[in-house]
Amino acid sequence: MADGTQILRRNQPGSRAKDFCRWPDEPFEEMDSTLAVQQFIQQTIRRDPANLEAILKMPEAQDEGVWKYEHLRQFCMELNGLAVRLQSECKPETCTQMTATEQWIFLCAAHKTPKECPAIDYTRHTLDGAACLLNSNKYFPSRVSIKESSVAKLGSVCRRVYRIFSHAYFHHRAIFDAFEKETHLCKRFTYFVTKYSIISKEILILPKLDDETPITQTVGESEA
Repeated sequence: MADGTQILRRNQPGSRAKDFCRWPDEPFEEMDSTLAVQQFIQQTIRRDPANLEAILKMPEAQDEGVWKYEHLRQFCMELNGLAVRLQSECKPETCTQMTATEQWIFLCAAHKTPKECPAIDYTRHTLDGAACLLNSNKYFPSRVSIKESSVAKLGSVCRRVYRIFSHAYFHHRAIFDAFEKETHLCKRFTYFVTKYSIISKEILILPKLDDETPITQTVGESEA
């Protein structure tokens, strides 16, 4: 308020968790904050997480590098939810390697020299590494404009993140399906990396989630 009085929004006793973020939508052009892009993306997801076109439709005059960066930040934040669920059955004793199909073994880049890691450790290392990079003042000092050389670093993060989806799909299908039904996160991520040509289609080994038709299958061992 003009007199400096602070207004506090108080939740009423008995409020449900899903009601906590039910505030009116705000047009993007009226969002006056360095976090406007993040706010807009989260607002659109909250409105309908299944509407991929709306979520990934970039506002006019928006910097594309910042748009990609903020979406990747959002993917990583939401993917922590899948990582937590995987811990119930993705154990180092049972999932000793980060694999997708029997044709793919992924090496973990968190070590001095990339090497094999239990799948749950690979997942943690990948999300921790992504958080460190995306919060780096060296590469991403601003949330308003980003150098092209920094934007180029997003591709390697996307490839590693996609492997988490792949492992969950092929080895923990019930957990994957329950999480995907709620969030549509893998479908959104696949659409995102395809739309902006961040990952080559040869790497997209998951079936299309709407019709279960494999996109591609490739034999090999992949480093980070």
